[in-house]
Parts: sequence; C-alpha cells; structure tokens
Amino acid sequence: MNEHYPFVNPPLPYAYDALEPCIDALTMCLHHDRHLQTYVNNLNATLKDCPDLQDWPLEKLICNADCLKKDVQKSIRNNGGGVYNHIFYFNGMSDSDTRCKAGKLHDALVKEFGCVEAFYHEFEEKAMSVFGSGYAWLTVDQNGKLKIITTANQDTPIVQNLCPVLTIDVWEHAYYLKHYNERIAYIYNWFQVVDWECANMHYLECLKCRN
Repeated sequence: MNEHYPFVNPPLPYAYDALEPCIDALTMCLHHDRHLQTYVNNLNATLKDCPDLQDWPLEKLICNADCLKKDVQKSIRNNGGGVYNHIFYFNGMSDSDTRCKAGKLHDALVKEFGCVEAFYHEFEEKAMSVFGSGYAWLTVDQNGKLKIITTANQDTPIVQNLCPVLTIDVWEHAYYLKHYNERIAYIYNWFQVVDWECANMHYLECLKCRN
C-alpha cells in the first residue's frame, strides 16, 4: 500500500489484457486508470490542506477517519477506502494458475467450510447479496478464524479489526461492460483469476498479526 501523501496509483501487476477472457482489457483499463485514479486524486486533494495528516499511512487514515474533522471524514472514508480496496482487489488477481499454491489457506478453507466448493458457494452468495455497490471479502477475525463479510461502497474490513485475505469488487463498473447486469457470471470468472498464492501470503500475515 501507499505509505503516505501524496498517494499514487500503482501500475497493475499484469497487462490490461492479462485476465482475458475472464475480465476484459477495456474494463481493466477504465477501472484502474480512471476509477482508481479518481480516488487517488480526490484523497490527495483532501489532504493537501491537512499537513498534520500528510505523514499518516493509508490504513491509519482509514481507521481513524471518524476521529478527524468533519470536513475531511467523509472524503477519507470514501476516497481512502477506494484507494485501499481497489489496490487490494487488483493485486489479488493473476494471469497464472495459482490454485495449487494456496498452501495453508487451502487447509484453513477446508477446516472452516468443510471443503473448497462449500467456500466458493458461500462466498458467491455473499457477493451476490451486496445490494448496490460494495465488496465481498475473505478475512481473518480476531481469533484467527476465516470469515466472509461484505462491505458497502468503499468501506473496509480493517475498521472492524478484520484482516483481509482476498476481495471481489462488485460495483457495476467492475463487470458491466462484459457481463452487463449478470453479476453471477462476473463472480464465476473472477474465481478463475484469483491469485491464491497472494491470498495465502495475506492469510499467513494475518495469522502473524493475531499471534
């Protein structure tokens, strides 16, 4: 994640067309270069006149947004969350087959949900349940257990003291060009490009934080 102001939009870790045919190149280009860039620009504009906040890392800004002045609270929650969520989402996908690299996360999924297929089903249901815009997340709770949650708009799990492992963006701009209003088809395709090696790395980091 970006360290502090001025925040930047990091390049995708793969080419725009790398996730074809699951996620189309035009969607990736617009999603990253326009939507995420707008959140970055808006967050920087908010912090421009707040020198006392310019050394704060992104996660600190998000987790403490409710304690800040009212004129910056909403922007940091929405735009800071937009930056955090999008970077996490983009970095959580890959054009390589990583299913065999889930490591300890695979074992934890089987332990928590009974089997990987049961996890897929529950995660799909959660992602479909988001009304309007938001995200579905696989997280680690305070007790080190896996938990699937949803967040609205650009809210993040970290404000709930949950450690994120992977996420799917279910705002319509993430899938409408290819799938129109068929979110279920997008979810299926997203599962084909999840970077399980990256998710396992996040899972192990979450466990360290809980110990």
